Amino acid sequence: MGSRSRSDQPAGAALNARKASFAPVVDGNTRVLILGSLPGEASLAVGRYYANPRNQFWRLVGGVIAGDLPSQDYHARLSALLGHGIGLWDAIGSATRMGSLDTAIRDVKANALADLAMALPQLRAVAFNGAKAAAIGAPQLAGMEAVELVRLPSSSPAHAALSFNEKLAQWLSLRKFLL
Repeated sequence: MGSRSRSDQPAGAALNARKASFAPVVDGNTRVLILGSLPGEASLAVGRYYANPRNQFWRLVGGVIAGDLPSQDYHARLSALLGHGIGLWDAIGSATRMGSLDTAIRDVKANALADLAMALPQLRAVAFNGAKAAAIGAPQLAGMEAVELVRLPSSSPAHAALSFNEKLAQWLSLRKFLL
């Protein structure tokens, strides 16, 4: 009756295990905080935000700062974001999910978004990368008068309703907060 070994677990049990977000990437100069929902499987496997090469995040945010982020290594990408006043985190602290789709997220425990936002003295906007991030994060931040909430189309390859250029046109709205 002891604990089960991995081989005794039902198929998919490990894939549907509780998954957790990464630490926030912010500093005292963060003016825009971009919130995703929860890292996907590719990101969790390597411990990096937006690691799926089909995810358009690095191209989109690169357009915002007029930089070629996809050609840089991960740490240079993060440094470039921070250097332009952009921080990253996720609306969801932990959840269960089979695969990487936001529609499969269950048993959500949200990150303490308001606490982080209040600790960022230069914060002007919180941008939600997709509908799930907005649904979880916006209610927590609704009372913050000095911070604008911006809903963006998801950078996920699963969100194909808009072309890259249509998404980029909306993501470029973040520029006004970085000036």
